[in-house]
Amino acid sequence: MLKTETLKSETETPLVTTYLQMQSDLEIRNPKSESRNKEFQVRELTEPDWKFNREMYFKVGDQWKWIDKRPWSDEQWREYAENPSLRTFAAYSDAKLIGYYELRRTVALPPRSHRSQVTSQTKENLTGHTLHVTCHLQDEIEIAYFGLLPEFIGRGFGGALLASAIQNAWGWAPTPSRVWVHTCNRDHPSALANYLARGFTIYKVELLSERCRARSRTGKCGRSRLIIRFKFRK
Repeated sequence: MLKTETLKSETETPLVTTYLQMQSDLEIRNPKSESRNKEFQVRELTEPDWKFNREMYFKVGDQWKWIDKRPWSDEQWREYAENPSLRTFAAYSDAKLIGYYELRRTVALPPRSHRSQVTSQTKENLTGHTLHVTCHLQDEIEIAYFGLLPEFIGRGFGGALLASAIQNAWGWAPTPSRVWVHTCNRDHPSALANYLARGFTIYKVELLSERCRARSRTGKCGRSRLIIRFKFRK
């Protein structure tokens, strides 16, 4: 079902951000997608290297206007890369670095419907009984950053790199409740199609005004930056 919430209309060209997820490794499609290059390899960094994360962020993200971490200090990058909830992978072809991705594990509350059920059960047992309810938090893994160096785009590596990211996300114990990613209309034109082809499904789309997107980084735009949100439910 499609749920639409309109909060404010703007005249600026919006930034369209699409959120996708997998809720089971059984949803993976084309899991053995391979690059045309037989020398394609993906290796995880065995030790945190914040300079690598920073360098790839700038080199991969420059043409796609990645801007959220541009102002970061060396210390912020070091803290980010050394977080045990982050794993970084580098992709190679013929021993040349061609791209990377980052997986980030987070803990989320269960779906709102589950929380409301717990609340109702608690209210029913307030008189004469004490009900102890354990609310199980859910592990999620986000493909936080993903991309190829500019000179390797369009050479058949994107599908293989994404397949590797998905497999490593689901293989990260304990098994997550879902794997998710987001992309926008500033990314590569084939990015969304690549995610859908691997089995991701869209669960939310947000449209933000370009002016308010910039202002939101300073905290001055707040909720008014949201033009319209679509939520997809089964």
